[in-house]
Amino acid sequence: MESNGTAEKGLEGDKDLQFLMNGGDLLKVRSGSWKKTRYYKLQEDCKTMWHESKKALKSKQTFSVEDIDEVRTGRQTEGLKKYTEDSVEGRAFSILFKGRQKGLDLIASSEEEAKKWVGGLEKVISNVKNLTLQEKREHWIYSCMRKADKNLDSKISQKELKSFLHTINFEVSEDYAEMLFQKCDQSKCGFLEGKEIELFYKTLTQREEIDVIYGEYAKTGGLMSATDLLNFLLNEQQEEVSQNDALQLIEKYELDENAKAKQQMTKDGFLMYLHQPEGLIFNLAHKSVYQDMNQPLNHYFISSSHNTYLLEDQLKGPSSTEAYIKALLKGCRCVELDCWDGSDGEPVIYHGYTLTSKILFIDVIKAIKEYAFKTSEYPVILSVENHCSVEQQKIMAEHLISILGSALVTKPLGDQMPTCLPSPEELKGRFIVKGKRLDKLEGIFSEESKTAEEESVSEEEDDEGEEDQEKSNQKSKSLKLAKELSDIVIYCKSVHFHGFEDSREKQSFYEMASFKEGKAVTLATVSANDYIHHNTDKLSRIYPAGMRTDSSNYNPVPLWNAGCQIVALNFQTPCPEMDLNQGFFLQNGQSGYNLKPSFLRDRDTKFDPINLPQGPWLKKKSLHLMVISAQQLPKVSNRKSSIVDPIVKVQIYGVPADTTAAETQSIDNNGFNPMWNENFKFDVRVPDLALVRFLIEDYDSTSNNEFIGQYTLPFNSLKNGYHHVPLLTKNGDLLSSAGLFVHIMVMDAE
Repeated sequence: MESNGTAEKGLEGDKDLQFLMNGGDLLKVRSGSWKKTRYYKLQEDCKTMWHESKKALKSKQTFSVEDIDEVRTGRQTEGLKKYTEDSVEGRAFSILFKGRQKGLDLIASSEEEAKKWVGGLEKVISNVKNLTLQEKREHWIYSCMRKADKNLDSKISQKELKSFLHTINFEVSEDYAEMLFQKCDQSKCGFLEGKEIELFYKTLTQREEIDVIYGEYAKTGGLMSATDLLNFLLNEQQEEVSQNDALQLIEKYELDENAKAKQQMTKDGFLMYLHQPEGLIFNLAHKSVYQDMNQPLNHYFISSSHNTYLLEDQLKGPSSTEAYIKALLKGCRCVELDCWDGSDGEPVIYHGYTLTSKILFIDVIKAIKEYAFKTSEYPVILSVENHCSVEQQKIMAEHLISILGSALVTKPLGDQMPTCLPSPEELKGRFIVKGKRLDKLEGIFSEESKTAEEESVSEEEDDEGEEDQEKSNQKSKSLKLAKELSDIVIYCKSVHFHGFEDSREKQSFYEMASFKEGKAVTLATVSANDYIHHNTDKLSRIYPAGMRTDSSNYNPVPLWNAGCQIVALNFQTPCPEMDLNQGFFLQNGQSGYNLKPSFLRDRDTKFDPINLPQGPWLKKKSLHLMVISAQQLPKVSNRKSSIVDPIVKVQIYGVPADTTAAETQSIDNNGFNPMWNENFKFDVRVPDLALVRFLIEDYDSTSNNEFIGQYTLPFNSLKNGYHHVPLLTKNGDLLSSAGLFVHIMVMDAE
């Protein structure tokens, strides 16, 4: 069966690609003693890598190029650093996967070959990334068809057709399968081939809902002229656009050259546009930094991680520099370093009093320096939990200063004592250390402070291990603090919280308290307005309770509602709370900094999320939402017989009065192209703090529904009109060919 060539687009005759398709031997490294040669090659579809396995059952294993997160050159992973010598640096590279799939550490036979492998893989990955959604869907269907063609005769029999429909998550009756087959078998020879397969593909992927919308506006000989398209953009999408914008869309997305020459859009071109960023539900203007970045740091919500060093749970999970890299690449701007004395004079990071593995402090700082600003150029806060002896604290300070160099903030930015925190803009590309400090910051500008070398400060209260017996015995114990480490804590000095009144009188703007989730949630419920005032000029960090040994998370929304900036979550745990965090920080260019609404920055604000008094925060909106259809939902289980019964839930998160949810009916046995056409209406009182989450599950009447995909975005980033909603996996990665199709209308409520 012919592939339609989408994945090879633009790569014909490429040397690196040819090299990958011929394949070759690579040394796979798993441990000091496990290093074995394996043969790897890229398959014809340019989307799947094949490698042989020596296990009897798994003679051929494959992985999809789409599952690769990145290809890293050199000995850059923990495995390669630990199990290989410096001498293979130029021949080594690693393939890292999305989610929790174990990466591959590989060594090529020469530096030249390693370059070819890496260069080729990077090309194929970027090529697959740049395929349009439409092309990905075609590609996916073609590869399913290849699988269905059991006897490899490039023809599809009726039996093979039935098994193909099953593969694509679509259960049909015998009658329907036969009807579909007869309709496409124009030569009446009992199987489909060539053009008939194309007809079958077209029949299968025809989208009635798109036909209806297109038909409504295609008034120019059955096609859409630029004026027709403009009418659609103005009336349905409610966009502020001109004839010229419509022409540009035709130029960009129309595939039929004849139509393009006449400045017209065919139905295929229209569908193409609906699959592009312009046709997605998320407002394109929010994809880049669009907020004022010149306000003090405490005026922003900051994407923050807790126990950043963990890949799994906090009792026995592995600690890893990879976990820092993953969090930073997701736009996280505050990471946690739990530091303890290491055996040979080098401090280590792990979860104290547990069985989690240990990693070197110096390796973590190197990884952070390398990856901190790849996703966002705004400042990264290093939240240091310090349990080290004075000697090893000095080593920590040395590493921070020598590795981070001029990027580390080691003194206030101006020449005199500041009166408020600097802005994200002023701190671009910089690192800020959060930790204990021996004296007041004012001391830097006066002579008196050059006294004590090291003093005691009380033990970090905000350490989650508090529930451990060992900890409670040491509560009263104080920690000696090295002056070298104390001196590089400038804008984020850790202090204890003794109540709002005490803070108003004694806490400086550069001093910040950490709150355990239970305490914070109580304050955000009982004294929300006081908490909001506290957060108008100081930073607050919230962290999960110590009982969460499974590294589960709490709901961050009530804490954002109270103006808390550093709401730290376990980034390593896939869960609805992390979906909310990822969705909330989609806006403002995924910079990890969202400017708080003005009513959370104003010192005299009367805002209270719990009892919602009158005020400028009440901008009542009603959201009219129609859930129309979904496309190509993945199967939830690998069982041959399982076909999903999808149900869509729409959840609104925000102030308590806005928090609500609604769901569609479930649709039996169709994950391929289910149609709902169900309408919902939501009233939203404080849109500035609201998030919308679309969740698709496989409905089960006897047990819990199973997760299929979700997408979360800020209420203010919704676009009006007909839009596709991309869907993400539990780990927050894009499901490449699946999507939800909705119609949205946000109106001012009476």
